[in-house]
Amino acid sequence: MTTSLAAKETDADRLAALAAQRYREAQHLGEEWNETIETLLSHRSVRSYLPKSVPHAAVELAVAAAQSAPSSSNLQAWSVVAVEDAERRSRLNAVAGNQRQIAQAPLLLVWLADLARPRAIAAEGGSAAEGLDYVESFLLGVIDAALAAQNAVVALEALGLGTCYIGAIRNDPETVARELALPEGVFPVFGLTVGFPDPAQPAAVKPRLPQSTVLHREQYANGARTRDLATYNKVMRSFQAEQAMPSIDWTDQVRNRIGTVEALKGRHVLAAAARRLGFKLQ
Repeated sequence: MTTSLAAKETDADRLAALAAQRYREAQHLGEEWNETIETLLSHRSVRSYLPKSVPHAAVELAVAAAQSAPSSSNLQAWSVVAVEDAERRSRLNAVAGNQRQIAQAPLLLVWLADLARPRAIAAEGGSAAEGLDYVESFLLGVIDAALAAQNAVVALEALGLGTCYIGAIRNDPETVARELALPEGVFPVFGLTVGFPDPAQPAAVKPRLPQSTVLHREQYANGARTRDLATYNKVMRSFQAEQAMPSIDWTDQVRNRIGTVEALKGRHVLAAAARRLGFKLQ
């Protein structure tokens, strides 16, 4: 009995430490700690990598984890391209604005909404596949890809690898499609750098909004919680100082990111690009 109580106390302590790292404030997360929970709550974006290849077995295990994610109607409307070739990664990096993590990482995974496969299956059976022409099906592919990728991230991090999502792949999806020889009906949703983290430049856990801001019970509590946002601005400024990052309120960062068309960095034309890549988006 004593051992059991001690173990529970240890688990509660671990969860408290993880909460303090993620929220920078007290957040009761219960007492049910395990290694999966630790991996999830310890997630951080890694932008500095060692010059060491990612084992192919690790990629295959990550893809198995990705394929274990839920899939709408089991359509499995996603694919992924693993890019190791340095020159190809460099060309893709040009689309993404020449990011350090893409230059350093030995592997870039490009996750795809893939409606080409179900369309081909439909064609073989003599179906017009009209359902694929609607926004719902495009969203289905994007959501399937996102769910799959996040499962892969958890698996990769559990293996000691680091990752960083690259949304800037969408800066020019048509160039990405040409580079990866994507067929019509396949859309590059985002990239993911993968590699062994450089211990000389450790990544920190970025604080998130307090749960009181994002967790609603029964119905959405309308309106921004001003006190929460003001507190979070202070938390983020502290984090930025620790990481030698430019100091800016998170609320200002949000305004800057959505304030102008220019801030979208070319992604304001994604609907037109998607149509040119074979999605009707009705």
